[in-house]
Amino acid sequence: MKLNRSRITASLLAMAVAGVLAVVLPASTASAADCATPWNSSAAYWGGTTVSHSGHNWSAKWWTQNEIPSTGGSGVWADQGTCGGSTPTDPNPSGFVVSEAMFNQMFPSRNSFYTYSGLTAALSSYPAFANTGSDTVRKREAAAFLANVNHETGGLVHIVEQNTDNYPHYCDASQPYGCPAGQAAYYGRGPIQLSWNFNYKAAGDALGLNLLHNPYLVQNDAAVAWRTALWYWNTQSGPGTMTGHHAMVNGHGFGQTIRSINGALECDGRNPGQVQSRVDAYQRFTQIVGTTAGDNLYC
Repeated sequence: MKLNRSRITASLLAMAVAGVLAVVLPASTASAADCATPWNSSAAYWGGTTVSHSGHNWSAKWWTQNEIPSTGGSGVWADQGTCGGSTPTDPNPSGFVVSEAMFNQMFPSRNSFYTYSGLTAALSSYPAFANTGSDTVRKREAAAFLANVNHETGGLVHIVEQNTDNYPHYCDASQPYGCPAGQAAYYGRGPIQLSWNFNYKAAGDALGLNLLHNPYLVQNDAAVAWRTALWYWNTQSGPGTMTGHHAMVNGHGFGQTIRSINGALECDGRNPGQVQSRVDAYQRFTQIVGTTAGDNLYC
């Protein structure tokens, strides 16, 4: 019987294509493991328990509670790889060492005014903040800043100073520019409770804002509020001898940041309870970001 060469060739090509498909198709449908039950900060986990967090599954090596799954911290969590898809989304697109999920964990009862986007938008004003030194140093500085913010605002709850009787006291009339917004206009506002006419003037000059004439911007614009806090942290030593930024990136410790913010009223045994409140928050926040607190915690 005579064979048709064109039909043989077509058959061989079809078999070759089928062979290629048999190899390629399974690989194209492969996916990462399913995600375990999401990690919960209030839940307690025993050794061997698996949870999911930020696109990864994590296994607890021993009992743990309220330690965010990461490769840092106490080392209790073991990374079991990505889950829920072969290309997990970036859990922290802002690039800040504190992700939005960490921020929300730090401040579960925060006022809606204090947005994470407001904080990350303000970072460009001081690019060295939480972006200097090793990963440990960067995380410690962010945690130190936010721990002091936590204390000053009652957990990012208060936008303005609560004791209105103090409001008229923050006008230093000896300054040549006076208090154009009114004697009682320079009360504490924002994450580090910026106060006094001379601080509003200095912060406004540094940030390109007319805060001396319009101090209310600090309580009405979240990004401005965060920028004033970062201005103080990065440029002002207050009653201390160094800025908060300098203290953390040069290894002087968290205690010196307390001294720079409120050392005249709290340090050297003046108010140990307030100091302890700041230290407790700092230790909690360093755990959340996945690092250790370091030395020299007290002032």
